[in-house]
Amino acid sequence: MTSIAIIGAGPQMGMAIARTFGSQGFDVALISRNRAKLDGLVTTLTAEGITAAAFPADVLDHGALAQALKDAAARFGGIDVLEYSPLAMESTVLATPAESDPSHIQHEIEVQLYGAMAATKAVLPAMREAGTGTLLYTTGAGSLDPLPLVGNVNAAAAALRNWVVNLHKELDGTGIQAAHVAIDVALGGSSIDPKLKAAAPDAVSSVYWELHTTKRDQAEIVYRG
Repeated sequence: MTSIAIIGAGPQMGMAIARTFGSQGFDVALISRNRAKLDGLVTTLTAEGITAAAFPADVLDHGALAQALKDAAARFGGIDVLEYSPLAMESTVLATPAESDPSHIQHEIEVQLYGAMAATKAVLPAMREAGTGTLLYTTGAGSLDPLPLVGNVNAAAAALRNWVVNLHKELDGTGIQAAHVAIDVALGGSSIDPKLKAAAPDAVSSVYWELHTTKRDQAEIVYRG
């Protein structure tokens, strides 16, 4: 039995990743704050023949996040793959670099970096014991080439990217893959950057499968379509 835990499970990228791994026989644990939305996603996946379950938790509540991952591991016999891509939160205030207060960046750091760290600490010990596992983290391409309109979000994404690439180096030789995915397209045609070309989420999700299977030596993939 193999399973993937998707944190920040949304109707676009999260569901595309769930379908990609679910079609390969993976059980799917969906984690985000909203129980009602999660239940709807689980119903959809179940109707498609994918075994899935909801585990509500807020990434800002590290104890609840760790418990959700513990419950998912108990339900599915472990977590083989962790994917972290928290959705934009209602409390996010977009700010350019010049407009940003420390609080604007601190909030994004807590969501993107600190949440990823908490999730990783919850699953990594079992992966180390097993000598295998995959840790995948998602940002927009602003983590590499920032856009002033979302300067505070990009700063936190860059911090997460740096941490993930360094984690990949640290885990080299352990059998555990850690990698960063930067999405440089407009998912479903929607983006604050009009220069980005559109791409379907299911086209992007193949990258995650490749990092889990055939590209385990890579610390990062930038998807440009």
